[in-house]
Amino acid sequence: MSVTKSTEGPQGAVAIKLDLMSPPESAKKLENKDSTFLDESPSESAGLKKTKGITVFQALIHLVKGNMGTGILGLPLAVKNAGILMGPLSLLVMGFIACHCMHILVKCAQRFCKRLNKPFMDYGDTVMHGLEANPNAWLQNHAHWGRHIVSFFLIITQLGFCCVYIVFLADNLKQVVEAVNSTTNNCYSNETVILTPTMDSRLYMLSFLPFLVLLVLIRNLRILTIFSMLANISMLVSLVIIIQYITQEIPDPSRLPLVASWKTYPLFFGTAIFSFESIGVVLPLENKMKNARHFPAILSLGMSIVTSLYIGMAALGYLRFGDDIKASISLNLPNCWLYQSVKLLYIAGILCTYALQFYVPAEIIIPFAISRVSTRWALPLDLSIRLVMVCLTCE
Repeated sequence: MSVTKSTEGPQGAVAIKLDLMSPPESAKKLENKDSTFLDESPSESAGLKKTKGITVFQALIHLVKGNMGTGILGLPLAVKNAGILMGPLSLLVMGFIACHCMHILVKCAQRFCKRLNKPFMDYGDTVMHGLEANPNAWLQNHAHWGRHIVSFFLIITQLGFCCVYIVFLADNLKQVVEAVNSTTNNCYSNETVILTPTMDSRLYMLSFLPFLVLLVLIRNLRILTIFSMLANISMLVSLVIIIQYITQEIPDPSRLPLVASWKTYPLFFGTAIFSFESIGVVLPLENKMKNARHFPAILSLGMSIVTSLYIGMAALGYLRFGDDIKASISLNLPNCWLYQSVKLLYIAGILCTYALQFYVPAEIIIPFAISRVSTRWALPLDLSIRLVMVCLTCE
């Protein structure tokens, strides 16, 4: 069996290693390396074959779902910090810029796939090969750092989403429990809500921990698709309930400022940026599609839908409640079981979404860790890392 020797940076070492392996082992290695978190998991059995690609409709659903999290509930307050005119216009511009950057990312990945004859290209590979193609010699020599930096920020971003989700779950469940004695079936009464003090929010977070641990132990995305569908349904129903309420009695919009103070604009910017959560799923979706040539059109359509939903929810929410808008629009809803169900539905949706957000950092950290231990300790280490990561997001 031949051995190919190369001195061209880190790629040379990879070439030597692959030539020394048998053809089946090399194929498996490349397949695992190029897998993304929507493909076969590197931590799953190496014998599993790559599943069929997703359809155009499935890619669109995943893309929209990737953006629809807790951020949309805080957009009405964000518009208050920007102004009834400046806020929606800024959301439109941010949506356009986000979509444009995603298109650039996809084009770069597709070009490198053709140049290097690779079926997939993840974030780390795209950045590394992009730096290697740069005319700057220093960037070429340090291209591997691009992969590490991107992986680091992906881990921080996705675990940050998980932390926000846990806080959201605990706070919303606490609100429902404390108001349960005052919650009625009459959604038109203006009775004062008498809250019954319960346990601390941190104890509510702890109560979710067993369910979260069970969810993150699921390493097969084919099974997680069930939870993703449940999350889509619950969030869609809750948003419909919210919109039908806020469109009932919209007061005169002339009392609202077109442009708010520039001192509060950074608050709008932070909330709006957090709402666009799908950057972590763009390349995995493109890699998983049956026909990736259709993905740019799906990306434009999906981001148009998301941006329209954001602008509509943000503007209508601020128009309806004005200066009384709260951090989450769900807090402005009447204390009846119909609108309390919004919180319960969102709790179910976010709980199911947690596992999908957690999947990204897990598939970066765990394969790296288990590659440094024997096969005997691979599964115990995998489960231990998942448990520790979940506990860290609950602190």
